[in-house]
Amino acid sequence: MAQKRRGGFKAPGNYEPSRGRKPKRFGPHDAPKSGGKASGPAKPGGKSAGGKPGASKSTDPKSRSPKDRGDRPQDARGAARGAERRIEQRSAAPKKHLSPAADVVLERLDSQVTTAADVAGMDFTDLGLGGNIVRTLTELGATRPFPIQAATIPDTLKGRDVLGRARTGSGKTIAFGAALVERLLKLKAEGAFAADPAAKDVKPRRGERAPRRAARKPKALILAPTRELALQIDRTVQPIARSVGFYTAQFVGGVPIEPQLHALERGIDIVIGTPGRVQDLLTRGKLDLREVVVSVLDEADHMCDLGFLEPVQRILRETERRGQRLLFSATLDSGVAELISEFLRNPAAHEAEEAKRGTSTHKVLVVMREDKDDVLTQLASRRGRIMVFCRTRAYAERLAEHLVQEGVQAIALHGDLTQSKRERNLERFSAGKSAVLVATDVAARGLHVDDVDLVVQADPPDDYKTYLHRAGRTGRAGKSGQVVMVIPRTRQKRTQELMENAEIKPAYFGDFVPGQKL
Repeated sequence: MAQKRRGGFKAPGNYEPSRGRKPKRFGPHDAPKSGGKASGPAKPGGKSAGGKPGASKSTDPKSRSPKDRGDRPQDARGAARGAERRIEQRSAAPKKHLSPAADVVLERLDSQVTTAADVAGMDFTDLGLGGNIVRTLTELGATRPFPIQAATIPDTLKGRDVLGRARTGSGKTIAFGAALVERLLKLKAEGAFAADPAAKDVKPRRGERAPRRAARKPKALILAPTRELALQIDRTVQPIARSVGFYTAQFVGGVPIEPQLHALERGIDIVIGTPGRVQDLLTRGKLDLREVVVSVLDEADHMCDLGFLEPVQRILRETERRGQRLLFSATLDSGVAELISEFLRNPAAHEAEEAKRGTSTHKVLVVMREDKDDVLTQLASRRGRIMVFCRTRAYAERLAEHLVQEGVQAIALHGDLTQSKRERNLERFSAGKSAVLVATDVAARGLHVDDVDLVVQADPPDDYKTYLHRAGRTGRAGKSGQVVMVIPRTRQKRTQELMENAEIKPAYFGDFVPGQKL
């Protein structure tokens, strides 16, 4: 049976899971308790001394959050790349901004733990999903529920707020997507929604033009931190919604806004988008979220890390005040705890633990700087599907070109590429036309590519959360994989601390030279 344990979510020390009482509010002077060696608390994605989300006192205009720049309209390409640039610029920032104090392990939250053994023999009908949705899930390849799905779907269908934690690749999209659609269907059957405005239209008299039909307003909202993740969510949720007569629409940057405006004019049921574009549509007065009764935040910690805490708060405040909120996150920091405090009421906290946890082997290679490219070429030349993570867009592009020159079928993915180019490159990699994908951390969250055999971290990350998300591209759904991180000698101590915070014991941590057997 599912068990209650202290573990999984990482929350500020003063956060208490609700047990029949209102969640505890945070004061302006509350701070997370550090479980690491940091001298003081760090609040990634929270408020800095200047009161701006995720911002330092740097005067560099490129490093400021959307709020710092007044959320002024940008051209399509510039607006779409804002999130990705914040990821990459943060990774490429000078070392003085990347002190060990930034990698803080926060105190853990009590959660209900569900394992694969707990869901053995279950099917989706046991969880309360209807026949049409179950058949669609089967067509999508989901025949049996994963632990996070079995844990959270029943509470979602009951109308409870849900706080769900699971490692990447654990089936979170179906967990909230299928449950959201079934919940909307139930509310519709109970008469919770107003009648379709089109049904109230009066037939025009002969010779008169028919009056313009009022658009059907959305009833559900799903927010994701990046375009790729939002589009991937839509590919899963759309067929589930269509199976019962609901319609979805994508609202992301990097693409023309006109088709999105046309979708709103036609009427939709479920909005799937990124905070920037959703907020833009709200500001224009084109999107009305007042009838949204179910809201989902996917990869909520990442949205806070990118400086989207305040935009997300503003968006959620536009939805039905008593609406249901589902928050899914692989980790939990102070920013996410702020969202929980304001928007979730007595949430059911769940954690999924896979039966075959730890199917990835982790290794750390300490190399000389002059040997780095040769070592990366050796790793990328191995058989199988490989992802290589770099800190900056420039290095990702240069490394991809270097690998191609060495005879490796490599392709790049980063924020400087147009949306269509990024989709083509990702499709080439997914289809096996390119064996190696060289990417920035734009690809570290939420992207699902089957059967990635090896993840290479060409540049070491600056916190354990980023390491885990990169590593989560392989070893998914019980399959095995390898994660190799390449570091300089000067990075050894910091890397040891990072691996301890990630609770990973590498199978190998030592010197490596080109040609050496791994």
